[in-house]
Amino acid sequence: MFSGAIVAIVTPFCDGKVDEKAFRELIDFQIAGGVSGIVPCGTTGESATLSHAEHERVIDICVEEVGGRVPVIAGTGSNSTNEAIRLTRHAKDAGADAALLITPYYNKPTQKGLYEHYAAVAAACDIPQILYNVPGRTGVNMGIETVTALAKIDTIVGIKEASGDLVKCSYIVRDTDDDFCLLSGEDALNLPILCVGGTGAISVTANVMPGKVSGMISAWKNGDVQAAQEIHFELLEVNEVMFIETNPIPVKTALALMGKVKEEFKLPLCAMAPANRGKLSAVLNKYGCI
Repeated sequence: MFSGAIVAIVTPFCDGKVDEKAFRELIDFQIAGGVSGIVPCGTTGESATLSHAEHERVIDICVEEVGGRVPVIAGTGSNSTNEAIRLTRHAKDAGADAALLITPYYNKPTQKGLYEHYAAVAAACDIPQILYNVPGRTGVNMGIETVTALAKIDTIVGIKEASGDLVKCSYIVRDTDDDFCLLSGEDALNLPILCVGGTGAISVTANVMPGKVSGMISAWKNGDVQAAQEIHFELLEVNEVMFIETNPIPVKTALALMGKVKEEFKLPLCAMAPANRGKLSAVLNKYGCI
């Protein structure tokens, strides 16, 4: 159902508030760059520090500005099942095409708890839902058996996998129906995950280079393996520098250096260390981004 280069878009701020003008311009920049979907209010969108009102407003703006040109997959996950249900219902009411739900963080549920959490959201919210597994940030790793069991629920249509485990990705593709989407959640592994049956990626790097990320995935889908591999190698350095500090600090700083957003974060995220900012700037210069 969902494929291609889907951008995990940043949330721009200006003087502590969501910068609606910059956000709309970023959305248009992404669509012009060829992305096949937009994820507002994900990790890269600083969802963990947005107020509920801000979270809902960001999704509303995104749906409105996209205007049906590409799917909007709204981040609606939480470590509280009731809160995830509330946010997911809002996403549906706002007109989002799907919801992306991170595994509950900090409280470290068991695999049974993960299943019951996602099953409860699916039962309460009639909108396509994508699981999101990123154990390096949440402290919990969704098992293969949990994923395959959840994939049997009609509303759950895919998973964003950011565990870095290609064996797990392979099992997920093997053990789920063909219409269940495996989306890469780690830019450095976008091509390898496509190779084991992934349908696309939810990308951080696409914020900065939407054309390149889209081009790599399109080349693969069109059977041009050599072109896909060449772009994959070309993106290695920029993919690496996007995670030189905690995401989304580097990518948001990159967009600020490109003149697209203000270099503003919500605490506890903060400005990059000068040495890392220098490395980021050097890579962006090399790639012709600034």
